[in-house]
Amino acid sequence: MSFSRLLQVTLQSPLFCFSPSSNSTLSFPFFTLPLPPTQKPLIAKASFSSNMVKAIRVHELGGPQVLKWEDVEIGEPKEGEVRVTNKAIGLNFIDVYFRKGVYKAPSLPFTPVPGSFNIEGDEVSNDSLAIGSFTGVRFPPTYYRKEHKEMIGCQRSMEAVGIVTAVGSGLTGRKVGDLVAYAGQPMGSYAEEQILPADKVVPVPSSIDPVVGASIMLKGMTAQFLVRRCFKVEPGHTVLVQAAAGGVGSLLCQWANALGATVIGTVSSKEKAAQAKEDGCHHTIIYTEEDFVARVNEITSGNGVEVVYDSVGKDTFQGSLACLKLRGYLVNFGQSSGTPDPVPLSTLAAKSLFLTRPSLMQYNVTRDELLESAGEVFTNVASGVLKVRVNHTYPLSEAAKAHEDLENRKTSGSIVLIP
Repeated sequence: MSFSRLLQVTLQSPLFCFSPSSNSTLSFPFFTLPLPPTQKPLIAKASFSSNMVKAIRVHELGGPQVLKWEDVEIGEPKEGEVRVTNKAIGLNFIDVYFRKGVYKAPSLPFTPVPGSFNIEGDEVSNDSLAIGSFTGVRFPPTYYRKEHKEMIGCQRSMEAVGIVTAVGSGLTGRKVGDLVAYAGQPMGSYAEEQILPADKVVPVPSSIDPVVGASIMLKGMTAQFLVRRCFKVEPGHTVLVQAAAGGVGSLLCQWANALGATVIGTVSSKEKAAQAKEDGCHHTIIYTEEDFVARVNEITSGNGVEVVYDSVGKDTFQGSLACLKLRGYLVNFGQSSGTPDPVPLSTLAAKSLFLTRPSLMQYNVTRDELLESAGEVFTNVASGVLKVRVNHTYPLSEAAKAHEDLENRKTSGSIVLIP
């Protein structure tokens, strides 16, 4: 990145402005950098907001112990942004993927605020940014988003419900005091407060409790696109839901049942089998005690199922393929047991199977899609079609314990962190 580009990016940050104090140096609040001889001096000043909040930060990829409870600085919302005080934060397995590095995270070592800097396809990461020939530049912990340029804080979660406490200039449609929710990008909800793009938050109906809203935003919209758009479940279909007692699995079972499908669910224990039954599973399979492929074959009289929703990945992937009927769909939307092995196309050809690895982000591209998806979720919660089971709450400061319990399969239903 050129030096002029560095100036442009930094000046755009809502918490950081600077100026060269002479023709030879740039003076920042905590350090001085040499100024290239070709760069003309500017007139400006350096300043930081003193608004500090608590947040979970990740300095290295690894186990739950890398989640650190620290002070971070947050600024005021810019045009098109809102500041939100979080009331409840949803915990999802995707948070574990990012923490461990299964999904792409900033390069190591990194401090998760500021996190990832995406500028026109170039990515520079961590708190010791390497920009051109400059290293050691520490940027303020904030979120910046303008068109396709963005600086995203990397506290690991992707959904929350909170109260709008400030709005950027010129913004309409959102106001201080609104109860709002968001799910997806930008990451960073493991914090007491955060700055968000206003077009990424949705209004939460007064009938929805913040804890319920936080527990269902990401999982609910995931279930919505899986059963309504990715593979459209219809009456008469038979579906298999792997990990049927999990956060998304529970919602998939309820929604598919309400749509008129016969639902088969796999679980790890008798207790989870009972929960899956309550959630609409017509048949439950305890995969630790029996071969789920053989059992599905028995239930379907050898015909197989129209679709398998599989968030487990490596341990169930081949079995999920074997459970499909002719022209069946395997929808792999997670990999809690690890990344599946590569699949030769000839494996799919045997029964003309369809295989997809969808993402919520690609199904909620526009604001209209986002509002429609969230609206359908909230409507189904309010009507009783979806019953949200928040079985576990933890203080946000104990996020590491929550991650540990989730990975060790000590949880069922939804998990919520409370700031």
